[in-house]
This record gives sequence, structure tokens and C-alpha cells, in this order.
Amino acid sequence: MNIYVGNLSFDCLDEDLRTAFSAHGQVDSARVISDKYTGKSRGFGFVEMANDSEAQAAIAALNGTELKGREIKVNEARPKTQSRPRGGGDRERGW
Repeated sequence: MNIYVGNLSFDCLDEDLRTAFSAHGQVDSARVISDKYTGKSRGFGFVEMANDSEAQAAIAALNGTELKGREIKVNEARPKTQSRPRGGGDRERGW
């Protein structure tokens, strides 16, 4: 199961997520998302756990708890949706 973790401290690292979630089961991956230009944390991340019951237990146990000084939000990640194309201008007018 893929788990979304929000409101992360900007000091939080992948290993901090792994440590917090591994107390509730096997963690396949833990990743804090960073800005592709600055490399700084964007304040959220994802944890992948193979066992759904362990993942649900981790969500229940960790949602609303403090990690690195911030109260984190933890829930099942929603599937990525197709976003509309990012284009500028007006095609009819040629901009």
C-alpha cells in the first residue's frame, strides 16, 4: 500500500520516515519529496508497505502524531490523476 505523509518538517529525511513506519511493519520504501530545482523538501512524502494490514495500522497509529516537531497527516495515497496539459496562450488566436 502506498501511504501519503503530509505536513513534514523540512528537516525530515527519508530515513526518518522509514524509522517511524518500520515500528508498525516492513517498509519497502520511504521517500520525502523534494523540489527538483532547489533540492529542498516540499513538506510531504510517501511510504510503501507491502502488507495492507500493517499499513493500515501505521496510518491509524501515526496520523496526528509529531515527527521532527510537526504534527503529520497520514493517509492512504490516492492514485495519481491525469492533469490537463500545461500550455500557455490561446490556440485559436495563435498565442
